[in-house]
Amino acid sequence: MERRSLLKGALAAAAGLSVPFVWTSSVQAQSSKYFKGATKDGEYTYPNTNFKSIDPRWHRQMVKYFSDEPEGTVVVDTRNHYLYWIWENNTAMRYGVGVGREGFQWFGRANIARKARWPRWVPPEAMKQRQPDLPDSMDGGPRNPLGARALYLHGKGGDTGYRLHGTAEPWSIGSDVSSGCIRMFNEDIIDLYRRAPIGTAVLVLEHISDRA
Repeated sequence: MERRSLLKGALAAAAGLSVPFVWTSSVQAQSSKYFKGATKDGEYTYPNTNFKSIDPRWHRQMVKYFSDEPEGTVVVDTRNHYLYWIWENNTAMRYGVGVGREGFQWFGRANIARKARWPRWVPPEAMKQRQPDLPDSMDGGPRNPLGARALYLHGKGGDTGYRLHGTAEPWSIGSDVSSGCIRMFNEDIIDLYRRAPIGTAVLVLEHISDRA
């Protein structure tokens, strides 16, 4: 598939499936600056994020981080839109994320119970009630709103319904945009997918008072 066709398809699909995003012709023209080149990943090819168009604070980077959580824990700071993969010696890998908008947030402890490459998307019933035109499901691929990877969060009561996942909307990172899930650049969710095994502890905080 030609890159131009791939990009056009990914952008159009993102517009139709992202609940908070309003798509217009002017936005479509402007959004192309967020993609540059493409990467083949298994059976799919997806548009690369053009990080020159992304605020550097949302770029993946190693930072000083002080936490009581053990190494290998994922901590999500929903207020400041960061996800931390806790490293040794008071450091962490920090990723920019998009989080649930008001009324759709979730906070608490969970574990990664399942991991999926190019996951299939099934809209929750509540989302379908808000948007009756949504499909019953969507196969994995660059046009899927879950992006390149998904990490499924389970708590004591089982599946929380929340995921850490990729996105076809890189401009949305750093915002309150989702229906509760934590979205990341496709490049970043692929990186975290490699780091975090099944059973990884996840702590989603409302805020962490500028610890990093």
